[in-house]
Amino acid sequence: MEGIDFTQPDIFAQTAFYLFLGIFGRYVFIAALFHYLFKVKYRDYFQSREVNQRPRREKQHWREIGFSFITALIFALIGTGMVVAWQKGYTQIYTDFHEHSTLWFVISILIILFCHETYYYWLHRWMHRPRVYKWVHKAHHDSITTSAWTSFSFHPAESILQAIVLPILLFIIPLHYIAIGIILLIMTATSVINHLNTELYPRDFHRHWFGKWWIGATHHSLHHSQFKYNYGLYFTFWDKWIGTESPDFKQLFEKKTGKEEKA
Repeated sequence: MEGIDFTQPDIFAQTAFYLFLGIFGRYVFIAALFHYLFKVKYRDYFQSREVNQRPRREKQHWREIGFSFITALIFALIGTGMVVAWQKGYTQIYTDFHEHSTLWFVISILIILFCHETYYYWLHRWMHRPRVYKWVHKAHHDSITTSAWTSFSFHPAESILQAIVLPILLFIIPLHYIAIGIILLIMTATSVINHLNTELYPRDFHRHWFGKWWIGATHHSLHHSQFKYNYGLYFTFWDKWIGTESPDFKQLFEKKTGKEEKA
């Protein structure tokens, strides 16, 4: 990209447009794929794993796609701003893989996920404050029964609040551009899985050393139906540490994965 001046209005607009196509296209592709696999093709098998049995509102998916369109546009504009910042040398993004070790490549991804989790947990708690909720977070919670299409359905104000954390971290933490792509893919895939309203993880996963810290559809669906629990994004540790994990999670997960809790 040498010789390209991303600050030029036409180049900036083109870059934002292509980023938007990538972000919105990624959302549509992954959401459509999961919807087809688990709500159409293998629906009979996974129907017993649907967490919230309440029917979705008529044409709810079109409202969600509309909000997701705006979310993708906001993400694209902020992303293009980061391209400009990178070109000007203001960020810690690096392109030479050997500039840092392979170990750092892995650790940097984990650090970003931890920081993002921490930021989002406390942001999420704040967005549930009554005076904030109706202006910022209610649009997302209008989807009480979620689906893959809910994953990017945010009010524009919430989209901005969600979008700024990664750019801020890129000014501080050295990150390879491929690591950024991996993180963005994790963000999209986990958001779709967590909003699918169908538990995909296997029986006893919540007891596994990794599974007990990892969020799935049952965990997040309880947030949409109960509102006051399960604020995490990727991980359960803040909910466990602060005491905001739903007391119904374990029993419901075991019910949906075919194992009832023994008395």
